[in-house]
Amino acid sequence: MVDRGASALSLPDDWPAHPEPILALNRMGTFDWDLEAGLFHMDARAHEIFDLRPGEFDGDPDSLGVRVPPSEGLRLDALVAQALKDGSENYGAYFRIRRRDGTLRWTHTQGYIRRDGTGGRPSRIVGIVRDATDELRELSEHDGRAPALPDDPRRRQGNVVQVTTAALAHARTVEDVIDVLKDTQGVTHLGATSLVMGLVEAGRIRLIAEGPEGSFVPGTRVTRMDEPYPMSEVVRTLTPRFIESPEEFAEGYPILWPHITELDITAAAYLPLIVQARPIGAMGLLYSDRRGFTHEERDILVALGSSIAQSLQRAMFYEQEKDIAEGLQQAMLPRTIPSVPGADVAVRYRAAAIGGAKGRDIGGDWYDLIPLPGGRVGAVIGDVQGHDTHAAAVMGQLRIVLRAYAAEGHNPATVMARASVFLHELDTDRFATCLYAEADLATGVVQVVRAGHIDPLLRASDGSCRRVPVEGGLPLGLSAEFGRLEYPVGTIELDPGHTLLLCTDGLVEQPGTDLDDGMQILTGLIAAGPHDVRALADLLIDEADERGGDDDVALLVLRRRGLDAPQSGGRLQQHVAPGDPEALAEARHLIRAAVRAWGAGDRADEVELVADELMTNALMHTEGAAIVTLRVLGGAERRLRVEVEDTSSALPRRREAGTSGVSGRGLMLVDLLADVWGVEARGGGKCVWCEFGVPLRR
Repeated sequence: MVDRGASALSLPDDWPAHPEPILALNRMGTFDWDLEAGLFHMDARAHEIFDLRPGEFDGDPDSLGVRVPPSEGLRLDALVAQALKDGSENYGAYFRIRRRDGTLRWTHTQGYIRRDGTGGRPSRIVGIVRDATDELRELSEHDGRAPALPDDPRRRQGNVVQVTTAALAHARTVEDVIDVLKDTQGVTHLGATSLVMGLVEAGRIRLIAEGPEGSFVPGTRVTRMDEPYPMSEVVRTLTPRFIESPEEFAEGYPILWPHITELDITAAAYLPLIVQARPIGAMGLLYSDRRGFTHEERDILVALGSSIAQSLQRAMFYEQEKDIAEGLQQAMLPRTIPSVPGADVAVRYRAAAIGGAKGRDIGGDWYDLIPLPGGRVGAVIGDVQGHDTHAAAVMGQLRIVLRAYAAEGHNPATVMARASVFLHELDTDRFATCLYAEADLATGVVQVVRAGHIDPLLRASDGSCRRVPVEGGLPLGLSAEFGRLEYPVGTIELDPGHTLLLCTDGLVEQPGTDLDDGMQILTGLIAAGPHDVRALADLLIDEADERGGDDDVALLVLRRRGLDAPQSGGRLQQHVAPGDPEALAEARHLIRAAVRAWGAGDRADEVELVADELMTNALMHTEGAAIVTLRVLGGAERRLRVEVEDTSSALPRRREAGTSGVSGRGLMLVDLLADVWGVEARGGGKCVWCEFGVPLRR
């Protein structure tokens, strides 16, 4: 009957301003529902059908709830949602409305779904509503059957099953299934006083729901299959058990009956929950105001049990898969974060919310902290595309190889490029965004490489916070696919007391705002947040939890301690590739910044000049890259040592330069400015070094 007369409506483009006169003549009201704006327009006749006076309806579809009973509203919502989802052009349905005087009237609606031209996304529904009470009564009389009027118990119970089944379709966890049975008041509408439900586990039945509160029977939390309880019986026999009187209950289950006499139970229905001919549990509905069950009522309850069983099975499969995915992700994330001398670090991970706040989904976000030689540390934040077990597995592999490349001593740009090649060659179609920051905590110099990821944030000692723009490259995997593996390196100066924050976009994206607005909101939150990095990380994750969202969040907060905190002696290392003047200039900048941070600013010009000369010689006279290392040596006299390594075994020789010659002057300059210098053989190459005496810091 629902689909009777359902056909596509032919409506004018200027609808609803000029509805077809034929609709008014047939006592039909019209509506126009803008799905994107959420506005629901009705003409005067439609207002009459819903018994709404002028000004009572504000255009919000939810406002019609004053006239549409909850059970009918749920059924209509499920019907429309299904039509929108499966690509239908129209839908039709009969439903009841409760008029101002409390009477129920049958109404028929027919809607035509309009979709946009970008993939068929529904944007608008236009249609009609009309009073159908007389039509249904005449139809029932013509068929010789009792009219199926609104108060008919058969129809009422059938509607409850339909509404409950529609609600169960959205349940993802076992707890969701239990909540549906309570929240939709399906048990109450069926006339039941109490509900019990159990699942079969390892040959026993474990109770997962019981009510009302205080009705728990001691000793029934976990029961054996062979015990004389009705749920055990229906699981063993796979047959429903309908108990039609208190006497039958007391006689059939003498152990259970004394414990429930205070509930005034007069009848009960116990249903096996069966999936693929296998019992997964049982459910009991207990009644206090009825005796016996008609054949039709038994069929309705069995149908309800079947729907619940299917939903429970689906929920259990989902929870098992989620547990496996969460275990996999936890195994892939670092189990512990190493302590870092000179810094306070906090990391957090929050899984994406699904179905509201009831469950969590798995994703590919990750963080990592990599201890490096010389008091340096590598901080990583990344996000693999997707929210599934495969994303978590790819994340784990990518995290491990990125850590290995960093530990091998490669510069940040090389680490990112190699990780991109690895992901491209992996058997996956996923890509990943990533940000890698290599911090020298002695100098405060942080080298940052960004692969399609959001920028880092920096909070100063005074609490002010700002976004630090970093030039970036393509996401990992894509840069290798398109042959664009060049990743520019940005530099951040992290002063004592400054805090660096790296996060994934799940912390930034908010409903109704773009990325820039989200970043601005986040910077304000950080600026007003606590000084302690752990408390700050907790605050940000709590905010993300309250906001919800369908994306997971990874967060890494690193704060450089003040100058009075214990620090390492200081070490800086930089790779300089041949034919890369930008790398050479960057190395000079890092050296100058490090020398000043180590309290030797009066010799910064000398150290920079000597290091530049040694690097230039290595690049001009050898093949391959040069590696420059700057370190502070302790002892009775504090010294600053510069080392430049290359792959040539030929040793440099100091010689006098001619009056017009250019070569030969480099080592003369080194000899003049450095306190001492020398050459050491190193495996497949050599190391030219020099040292400068620097005063102790007071």
